[in-house]
Amino acid sequence: MFIIKKCWLMALLLLPNISNAQNQKSVSLNFLLEKVAANAPALTADAAAIQIKQAQASEVRSNWLPSLKLNYQADVGTNNNTAGPYFGFGIVPSNSRGVRTESNTSATLTNLGIAALDWEIYNFGAYGAANKAAAADIDVEQKQFEQSKYSVTAATIDDYLQLGLLQGLITIQTRNIERTKEIRRSIQALARSGIRAGVDTSIAEAEISKARLTYIDLTNQAQQLQIRLAALSGLPPSDIVADTTTQQTLARNAAEFSLFNADTLNHPVINYYTSVYNSSLRREDLIKKSYAPKILLEAAAWGRGSSITGDDRYKPLNAGWGFDRGNYLVGVGISYNLFDVNKRRLRLNTQKAASYYAQKRLNEQKAVISAGSRQADANIASALARLQEIPKQLTAANAAYRQKFALYKNGLTDIIELNAAMNLLYRAETDYNSAKYSYCRALFQKAVIENQVSAILNLLK
Repeated sequence: MFIIKKCWLMALLLLPNISNAQNQKSVSLNFLLEKVAANAPALTADAAAIQIKQAQASEVRSNWLPSLKLNYQADVGTNNNTAGPYFGFGIVPSNSRGVRTESNTSATLTNLGIAALDWEIYNFGAYGAANKAAAADIDVEQKQFEQSKYSVTAATIDDYLQLGLLQGLITIQTRNIERTKEIRRSIQALARSGIRAGVDTSIAEAEISKARLTYIDLTNQAQQLQIRLAALSGLPPSDIVADTTTQQTLARNAAEFSLFNADTLNHPVINYYTSVYNSSLRREDLIKKSYAPKILLEAAAWGRGSSITGDDRYKPLNAGWGFDRGNYLVGVGISYNLFDVNKRRLRLNTQKAASYYAQKRLNEQKAVISAGSRQADANIASALARLQEIPKQLTAANAAYRQKFALYKNGLTDIIELNAAMNLLYRAETDYNSAKYSYCRALFQKAVIENQVSAILNLLK
């Protein structure tokens, strides 16, 4: 039964094509998709976003580096202390000297040079968790790029097939106009001989005008699609002509296409939502590790000079230049905020809620793809059934039109019946053209939903 259906389909689609692009070189779907992948503005923007995430990941990887600060200062002021504690608040200047028995406001000059090292040498996995979270962000951006490419590819295929449909409809409309002109010429000849009334000529003129208006509308729709595809591909709009042999190729390879299995493991949509979920899990781990204790290595070396001598004599200010004393200090410490426990719990609960949401969205997309695959199968079966039935309508309509035209020229029928026959033929031709479009579109929809676009495109090479 399948072989019989395949033969039927090949016979139907290999009938004479009704595209208006026969005199112009067409653009293959594979070539158009290559241009879109290279030039689509949305894809180039998403590719740039990946570079941002990669730069941010490099920044995160540098967090383990120590801080080594070099400081120098020279100061003029008094050295007049008094006893008593205080909080510095970061704005009370330091004044190092014991308390004198009396106030002394003489000016002094001091200078200080410091090299200070601050290194968080171990934080119980926080560095690793931060790097994994940054890598997950890169993966999300890359998967989003693949999803965008997937969406743009699907939209481009749909527009390309619709352009082919419009090309066929334009050709049909051109034929319809020519048929109406042929009827008008016959009417004029019959009217001159007195066989037909002149009103038939007016009816024919009205039909020609109606057909031309439809032609203009179809041409405008095709041009709009060409402009849209040109914006994505970078090709001139007038150069984008659909290759209608795509329909014949798909028919010849229908059996091969039926053997393709759905590739949901590498589906761009599933991969994107999986990456979002994994990124959220990495964020959970980062929150856990960011509140862990931190082991610090601290080191400093400094030198000081002053215009006050060790026995508390005030020398001239210029004697304060240079370092009189040098010191160093090295230590290892541990830091842990006990009150961060509640903050950690609250932040972790928030992130777990985000992970739960991401998982549900992932499950939703899997269900959507599964349902879409079944719908695509139903659409293909329906489109194939229509495509097998419509040629009967087309053959009968064509025969009816020729018979009515012959009868009209011999004065055996009127213009109303002839127009009815012509409209029947026109509708049969448009139905056949639409049926071919529907079949090809159903095949590509199945390929898109099941991530088999590359496989079906290989059949078109």
